[in-house]
Amino acid sequence: MSHVSIALTPEQQQLETAVARFAARHAPVDATREQLEALAAGTLPPWWADLVDNGFHAVHLPESVGGQDGGLADMACVLEAAGAALLSGPLLTTAVAGAVAASLPGCPAADTLLKEIAAGTPAVVVAAEHAQLRGCRDEHGWRLTGTSGLTPGLCSAQRLVVPFADETGARLWVVLDAATVEVESRRGTDLTTDLGILRLHDHAVPGAATLTGLDADRVSATTVAFTAATAAGITQWCVDAVTEHLCTREQFGKPIGTFQALQHKAAMLLVNSALATAAAWDAVRALSAPDPDQHRLTACSAAVMAVMPVPGLVLEALTMLGAIGFTWEHDLHLYWRRATSLAASVGPVARWTRALGELSSSATRDVTVDLGVSDADFRARVADVLDQALTVSDKGFGRQGDYPEFSVGARRELLADAGLIAPHWPAPWGCDATVRQQLIVDEEFGKRDLVRPSVGIAEWILPSLIAAGSAELQQRFIPATLRGDLAWCQLFSEPGAGSDLAALSTRAVRIEGGWRINGHKIWTSLAHRADFGALLARTDPDAPKHRGIGYFILDMRSPGVESRQITQSSGRAEFNEVFLTDVFVPDDALLGEPGAGWQLAINTMAHERVAISGYVNIDRMGALRELVRTSPDPDPVLHAIGEIDAYTNALKALGVRETLRLLDGQAPGPASSIAKVATNVMLRRAAELTLGLTGPLALESDSRPPVVAPYLDLPAELIGGGTTEIQLNIIAQMILGLPRK
Repeated sequence: MSHVSIALTPEQQQLETAVARFAARHAPVDATREQLEALAAGTLPPWWADLVDNGFHAVHLPESVGGQDGGLADMACVLEAAGAALLSGPLLTTAVAGAVAASLPGCPAADTLLKEIAAGTPAVVVAAEHAQLRGCRDEHGWRLTGTSGLTPGLCSAQRLVVPFADETGARLWVVLDAATVEVESRRGTDLTTDLGILRLHDHAVPGAATLTGLDADRVSATTVAFTAATAAGITQWCVDAVTEHLCTREQFGKPIGTFQALQHKAAMLLVNSALATAAAWDAVRALSAPDPDQHRLTACSAAVMAVMPVPGLVLEALTMLGAIGFTWEHDLHLYWRRATSLAASVGPVARWTRALGELSSSATRDVTVDLGVSDADFRARVADVLDQALTVSDKGFGRQGDYPEFSVGARRELLADAGLIAPHWPAPWGCDATVRQQLIVDEEFGKRDLVRPSVGIAEWILPSLIAAGSAELQQRFIPATLRGDLAWCQLFSEPGAGSDLAALSTRAVRIEGGWRINGHKIWTSLAHRADFGALLARTDPDAPKHRGIGYFILDMRSPGVESRQITQSSGRAEFNEVFLTDVFVPDDALLGEPGAGWQLAINTMAHERVAISGYVNIDRMGALRELVRTSPDPDPVLHAIGEIDAYTNALKALGVRETLRLLDGQAPGPASSIAKVATNVMLRRAAELTLGLTGPLALESDSRPPVVAPYLDLPAELIGGGTTEIQLNIIAQMILGLPRK
């Protein structure tokens, strides 16, 4: 499996596997093809009773009504697996109806509906935005007139949850027995699901059928979340299908998966699939939150990131499969049709981007992880230190720069001595904090509005020093760096190597007592201010490309070290090229063995990528938010803000998911590489939208709010930590397993 799944826990993974096996046994796609006409007419698939016996349709319903007593996330896993397997019929619509009814405890009509659904009765919820139904009271309840609009799953449903407006314009919901109404069947885009329109004229509905207290926004959020889970399954099928094809299809005597263009397209498909999965998962997760704004925020994001783009992603998969994917015999067109239908059922996309743009002015996605009451003693110790920190102050900025996180003085020393600047590091520099404890530290800083100190670039370097440096080196460098007394730089990139780091040519020749180093480094951030640098140099020119590389700690004041600042297009000069001429580095400044530097460098870059993916937490829309307040036509700006926020929320969800995986004791996944690529896409899109909408503000380099200044600094973020293209190579070869040349 090369895709990213909604399932996080082993139990959820087993649930998805069980659904996939059920589909393979009872509903293979070949069998579904034979049933297309019957499915379009609303006939239940022949395996429906077996699915009900397994309880898959009622995983999320209370045990008291006959359900499995699982959570909404468990149902999302079922729907994701069903989407990947092209499981036909009314599973999605019935799952939505069950979740909607379960949100109304104490409502008799909802309780009855839940019992019926758990027993196997298929159901559907008519979308409020599509329905045009009005109701008038009579002595027994309501009389309804109007139409439902096009509704997937309407013909196969036996219970219909229908919205209508009463005489005052208020929206109410009732449950209808499909046997008492007529439904007009329509030919649907999705060949595996029926489509119909309900038309009512003075139809009598008993008052007891009213779903009291049902909220239209809750219905919409639930529908989008479950639809997104199904769509995520489709993207995952595409990733797996494309990966298999690229590994087996040959042209010019080799697998086409060796072609870099196809590797990059496949890697981007995985990135977009991962974002869709994260957005769908987050929308489902938010339904358990008490704040309705969180429901709406995540529903908007899921619609934009996990439902609306999926037809295009399937089409992208088709282009990689080639002409074979464009044939009726290939299954892809069935997935394509379903993806198109799902997107149409919640569209248009402008509805969601505008709504999210409006919401973002007053609400943000809460990505806090509930840590419960565990590690209470650790939390108490952290709280005590931070309370003490509030009573003292720093004296000014340190060596790393003039930002609050680089302040030095009594407060920083107190936090450093307590191990709270880098709590995940081992004692005595950190406190050996687990993932959960690191989150506790973050929470406690946040509660006090305390700026958490940073060691800057050293955050990427010192873990290698901890892993491979001598006790003397560790004691010399780590405490002083934590106090802010030392600044660092990273001497990796070279003019002739670019992103191909292993092709470096800087030479380190062993001499008495150490090494003589000659070479040329470039794009070295803050080298002109650094006291020390992490330096890669080739110690064995005859060794294979990724071997024979040493990882050195270089004193930037050593004879033969010359730094020249590089002025960027923005006018700033934060980068440097560094010339090394017969520079002596003592033996004890070599970390590990002379040829072990490559793995240490990989570890450093992994820390760098994680740090750079944190750019998602920086607000990129200051100019757009100001424009909303001042523009006579804010509508295009709201759409732009909504688009960027949807992408940002999906990225945040990706990070939260990885955190939860680590909390569960699982090994790190591919999130850092995926997040780096996705962050670059988001940064470029945000810049394009800002430039396109702010107009004359971009004429002035120092405009307020700033437009051009952050745009001209954008390359540093896009290139730092490895270009997008290099990350796509990593994703294609290391995650998808596509063949190397």
